[in-house]
Amino acid sequence: MTLDMTRAAGHDNKVIIPLVLAVVFLILILLLRSLVAPLLMMATVVLSFLASLGVSGLVFDKVFGFQGADAGFPLLAFIFLVALGVDYNIFLMTRVREGSLTLGTRRGVIRGLTVTGGVITSAGIVLAATFAALTVLPLVGMVEMGFVVAFGVLLDTVIVRSLLLPALAFDIGRWIWLPGRLARDEAAPRPRPLERVS
Repeated sequence: MTLDMTRAAGHDNKVIIPLVLAVVFLILILLLRSLVAPLLMMATVVLSFLASLGVSGLVFDKVFGFQGADAGFPLLAFIFLVALGVDYNIFLMTRVREGSLTLGTRRGVIRGLTVTGGVITSAGIVLAATFAALTVLPLVGMVEMGFVVAFGVLLDTVIVRSLLLPALAFDIGRWIWLPGRLARDEAAPRPRPLERVS
């Protein structure tokens, strides 16, 4: 029975994870009218998920002394972390795109980060604390899920959304909006009105 569950979980991972990534990627393309920005967002979210899974496996083994995890654990952790990570990135990048229309991409990144920083960070800390409450339950599965989601949300909020994604977007500049028109016709900062000469 355990072997059957492991095989079923492996099959689900191979089908559901790529399907979720494809659907989210298409939604991001439609939302941002770009290919580069959604690719960058998806890469950072997947990287954050893999880092969270790796750290969690180390903590489960070396700190908690758990014998293993449920076969469906990676898929559930993926669904939670990708959904939450993409949400935060959408909040940030939609603001960046709005700012890029009038300020240019690099100033738009700074503006987007400034506007969304406090809200997203506060929401991430509250959400991580909520999931961390699961770690006090006397159920190994709940402890594992609570830890991985809490750690993943904090990692995404503090490192990925606050540092990694904005830094990459800033370095890439207007080309992040390729192949959209914004990459070619990015508006220059509006000039100041001329002062009246007395």
